[in-house]
Amino acid sequence: MVRADSAKVEWNAAKKRWEVHIQVGAEVVKRPIPKHTEEAGEPALRAAAVETAHDEGYELDPANVEIALVEPA
Repeated sequence: MVRADSAKVEWNAAKKRWEVHIQVGAEVVKRPIPKHTEEAGEPALRAAAVETAHDEGYELDPANVEIALVEPA
């Protein structure tokens, strides 16, 4: 399994869902996290990011996951 450098979880207001952006070298893999709502807590989002990376074939350290704060509407 390839090790991912880092990941960032962001709220996509237009699509009303969380998305994870997995950084592997110069490549960025962007995937939705459809199971979680806007109010999902950081531990749940961090775990979802690690799970999504694993599903894509990447090993991701939870400490390397950044959670972007949701901007008020």
